[in-house]
Amino acid sequence: MPVPEPVPRSGSRASRRPPYTVGAALLLLLTGCAAAGTAPGPGGAAPGPAAVRTGAHAPTGSTGAHAPTGSTGAHAPTGAAGPGAAAARGPAAPTAPREIRMLGQTVRSAIPAESRQALVVTGNSPDSSEATAVLYTRDDPAVGWQPAAGPWPAHNALYGWTDEHRVNDLRTPIGVYGLTAAGGLLEAPGTELPYVQSPAFTVSGEGFDGESLEGSFDYVIAIDYNRVPGASPLDPTRPLGEERGGGIWLHVDHGGPTQGCISLPAERMEELLRILDPAKLPVIVMGDGAALAR
Repeated sequence: MPVPEPVPRSGSRASRRPPYTVGAALLLLLTGCAAAGTAPGPGGAAPGPAAVRTGAHAPTGSTGAHAPTGSTGAHAPTGAAGPGAAAARGPAAPTAPREIRMLGQTVRSAIPAESRQALVVTGNSPDSSEATAVLYTRDDPAVGWQPAAGPWPAHNALYGWTDEHRVNDLRTPIGVYGLTAAGGLLEAPGTELPYVQSPAFTVSGEGFDGESLEGSFDYVIAIDYNRVPGASPLDPTRPLGEERGGGIWLHVDHGGPTQGCISLPAERMEELLRILDPAKLPVIVMGDGAALAR
């Protein structure tokens, strides 16, 4: 099945090469990264009174070494720093769990409370095909999210990002999606995710910048946009309908924009496959910086 030509757009990217082609076996199954389109696949109380100066610095007129001006002696106050001051202020307020700093409240609330791993992919701008990925973990909910790996360079779709992905729009869907299955042309590098090794992941041709696509699907992780969670990345089922695209994956970077997927360097894909644990309900949080700040 031939790949439809994208409609040229104004600007420097209009002169890019047409979308890349893929091996025939994979073309029959995918619409996102290598077929007809892209697809959708997360202190204490107020301080006490000011301390009273004591000792040799007592002002003129004091009646004893520890008495401020006008005091009569032994019963002069010793200030907030005296014995019992800490107890009087009460226990410190509990520290709130750490959040992922660049995420706004709306995006944070989309991450399932049970998720303990989140790969955050932040696009450079709404129309950029370049991004940065950082993996966060939340092993102790009381502590909150902590960076665990990255930052890693990444690519997304040629024309950037979208809130409502459509077939052939050459934009990556914004949102929080599960990471529940993996696969690739190569044997699994060691992963807890369900992994399908198949020659159907063979890819050939050139990308938008003329780069070779060979090896791009050596390792893939399916992003749960418009697909059945847990199914093979090759599963063609599209619950939202074919017009909303599908086949949005994390895969090996080929040095240029994708048709809708997120791509990472090969060694980073191997590392990610080894780290992700389905028991921790991993998700990907992806979009341009402004979208993620919502």
